[in-house]
Amino acid sequence: MLFINYPKCSTCQKAKKWLDAHDITYTDRHIVENNPTYEELKEWHQRSGLPLKRFFNTSGLLYKEMQLKEKLPGMSEEEQLQLLSTNGMLVKRPLIVREDTVLTGFKESQWEETLL
Repeated sequence: MLFINYPKCSTCQKAKKWLDAHDITYTDRHIVENNPTYEELKEWHQRSGLPLKRFFNTSGLLYKEMQLKEKLPGMSEEEQLQLLSTNGMLVKRPLIVREDTVLTGFKESQWEETLL
């Protein structure tokens, strides 16, 4: 299982503590140092069944600076995936990636249901 996070993010820190407390094994990946590629994002999006907007860090400074709330509706899925792959700070975190599951953000109840 892949745990993609930004170490300075408090939600990511909480998620990591939760994984450790439940003895869940994972591979840690720093989202800025090792940004998800276009191919990874495309595969994860398909596997997740989630709307692509759920992969954007809508509360992030970069998202707001780039005025993506206004721009995303006019962009194709392809353009959105390309944009996400340019900067890890645009991607919703933490991300859990397993063969059968992709989770965006940390919702404890959802994680319990899916990972335990």
